Amino acid sequence: MFSLLKRLFENKQRIKERLPFYDIVCPYCFLKFHHEEVVFRAAHFRDDDEEFALQEDERLNDYRAKFGLAPIDELEAIIHPLTIPSEDRIYSNNVLIGVSDKYSVITRSRLCPDCHNDLPITAGKYPSNIVSIIGGTSVGKTVYMTSLIHTLQHITANHFNAACIPLTTEVSMRFRVNYEVPLFGHGSMLQSTEKTIRQEPLIFQFIFKNEDQSPLTLCFFDVAGEGMTDQDYLKIYAAHIKNSAGIMFLVDPMQIKMIRDKLIYQMGEQAVGRLDLGDEPREVVISLFGDFIAHLENNHTTIPTAVILTKSDLLNALKSDGDYISANSNVFRNYIHKDYLHLDEYENINGEIRRFLSRIDTPLVNSLEVYFKEISYFAVSALGSNPVNQQVNGIISPVRVDEPFVWLLYKLGYIEGRGPE
Repeated sequence: MFSLLKRLFENKQRIKERLPFYDIVCPYCFLKFHHEEVVFRAAHFRDDDEEFALQEDERLNDYRAKFGLAPIDELEAIIHPLTIPSEDRIYSNNVLIGVSDKYSVITRSRLCPDCHNDLPITAGKYPSNIVSIIGGTSVGKTVYMTSLIHTLQHITANHFNAACIPLTTEVSMRFRVNYEVPLFGHGSMLQSTEKTIRQEPLIFQFIFKNEDQSPLTLCFFDVAGEGMTDQDYLKIYAAHIKNSAGIMFLVDPMQIKMIRDKLIYQMGEQAVGRLDLGDEPREVVISLFGDFIAHLENNHTTIPTAVILTKSDLLNALKSDGDYISANSNVFRNYIHKDYLHLDEYENINGEIRRFLSRIDTPLVNSLEVYFKEISYFAVSALGSNPVNQQVNGIISPVRVDEPFVWLLYKLGYIEGRGPE
């Protein structure tokens, strides 16, 4: 009875009241700012007025250069709201959404004041809750991201009366052509990102059909961990993590020596595959500490963090002796959360994976629990099986791939958590 009352109280605490307005976090450069600090793109240009003539946008081109994108020659002028009389500023639900310029032409094209990228239409009206997917080199971030987004769009969104929508048509096309079709259409494994490649983040919004509910932004940097050496780029990446509302931290069991040696013994090195050299999971945690956690008060973060053991299908080879994982483990059974987080299912997988990781890599678990104060453990298989020669055999059947995301929805107050009826 006490446990039930505690859960009901925690659910009420998590479902937060809506404020009149919220600070905005730019989903491109991750700057955090007040909603009245936005700038606007003029809705027209004039050859007879230098202020409103087409011109280069240096800030936007500086941002694009960080990702190897070509500069844009000329665009409409930038309008700063402070230059506009208060009676010509347009508000909606207490949020500045537009201005009428000196020619009485209205623009509602809101931009980030730093990078001059377009802001989501909901910016300022709802919390800028951004979820980040992070992890070391060769951990499978790209494959997991592709499987997660595919699952959110085709399955999860329906179960929570929502839709998972790309932020722009460019994001939609890039995801479909470069990720979804190769993997889910052709069964071809996605190659690890080259260290010299830096792409703009892939940004999706999980939008609820209930208009009173705020959207959740899912942001993914498809970049090789060892390729992040440019300081300007690192600043964006650090701000991306620091201003996130939730974190998905991926851990590859193949990069934990005890498990890799056991899998090679059981399956053979050819079946296990080549391991690209990269940081061990605990070294990634240490790197994150140096980049941003050390600068926080009390030297830890309270950002809810899902620690996700990837490639869980490989653990099938370990269940025969029961030393590491049991044959009837929850890891091998897919579970679909509908309408709310099923707390017993979540708590079972959380406890099992924590015990598993504690046994095979105690320093990793200790490091995580020192630096991350809101943490839970999950296991996922993005494909449902181990690919052979970079090709997936049969139908891709992800296992528990959206469970960490559903837990973050719960932790951020979007959905309830319930035990057995």
